[in-house]
Amino acid sequence: MAHMEWSDDLDTGIDVIDNQHKRIVDYINELHHAIETSDRDEVGDVINQLIDYTQSHFTFEEEMMEEAGYPFLRAHQRVHGLFIRRVETFKEQFENGEDIARELHTVLKTWLVNHIKHDDADYAELVRQHTGAAEPHSRGLFSKLFGR
Repeated sequence: MAHMEWSDDLDTGIDVIDNQHKRIVDYINELHHAIETSDRDEVGDVINQLIDYTQSHFTFEEEMMEEAGYPFLRAHQRVHGLFIRRVETFKEQFENGEDIARELHTVLKTWLVNHIKHDDADYAELVRQHTGAAEPHSRGLFSKLFGR
């Protein structure tokens, strides 16, 4: 199990989305640290933070897609929903005393890379075109969601 590094091939070309994805990578690396130090409390904290942040990220991303008129929004929302349910299942297993941290770490790394390179790449061009004209609004929504 290795630390996850951000690479340029994960860039969508949408700075706000890329920064959010990088934050998710940070959470994955915090989970890695918790596993390496055998800190069960930290594992639980990271899981909770990751779920909250990812749900906010998905909401933001879906709003950007909707504003840009992305035709496959509903399918993308279903993918997001399935992922959240999967992570919540890991959380339940963790709360029931199961040691799921390593498996969760692997799933998160694999899912994030595949999701960015395939699902997110599908909408990126349309959203880039749209946000080029509506960048201030997009940044405003980001600020509301993430306080930045």
